[in-house]
Amino acid sequence: MKVILNDYVEHLGERGDVVEVKPGYARNYLLPKGLAYPDTPGNRRLFEQEQRRWQEIDLRRRTAAEKLVAELEGTELLFERRAGESDTLFGSVTSHDIAHALAEKGVEIERRRVELHDPIKALGTYTVPVQVYRDLKVDLTVHVVRPGEQPGEPGAEAEAEAEESAVEAPETLEEAETMTEVVETAGGE
Repeated sequence: MKVILNDYVEHLGERGDVVEVKPGYARNYLLPKGLAYPDTPGNRRLFEQEQRRWQEIDLRRRTAAEKLVAELEGTELLFERRAGESDTLFGSVTSHDIAHALAEKGVEIERRRVELHDPIKALGTYTVPVQVYRDLKVDLTVHVVRPGEQPGEPGAEAEAEAEESAVEAPETLEEAETMTEVVETAGGE
């Protein structure tokens, strides 16, 4: 079935393109959502009349998107999540979580615009692209840390391991016996 696209449709085309699609896709998705018209001479004339209005709308949308990109540039999000010993999260950070955190900062982004293919399931710092407009993307920095920690700060477990490894091993048998005696006498008091 041939349709005239009324708006940009990802992986299909731009506004005004005449494309061939399967009839079910056109009837069930494109036509009800107003994304396309059936390709008829009357609809072609209607589209040509609306073309100027759509160009103005596109210009306004692009301008607003460019402002949003400038606002989001360098944005860092911090998520505190519980994690196991191997830094694996007890849960995950999803595109919904990222969209919600942006909404709390006053920026409304649809969660499907957050291009997070798989949920984040480990502690660390991640770069997550967000598609603001057709060809405008911005990279957000997402930090996932344990509760109470800051990004780049070693966890309490890492500090404990560092302290344990800081204890020097005795080099001779006499030093080992001396250390054992000190520990035994300290424990006896």
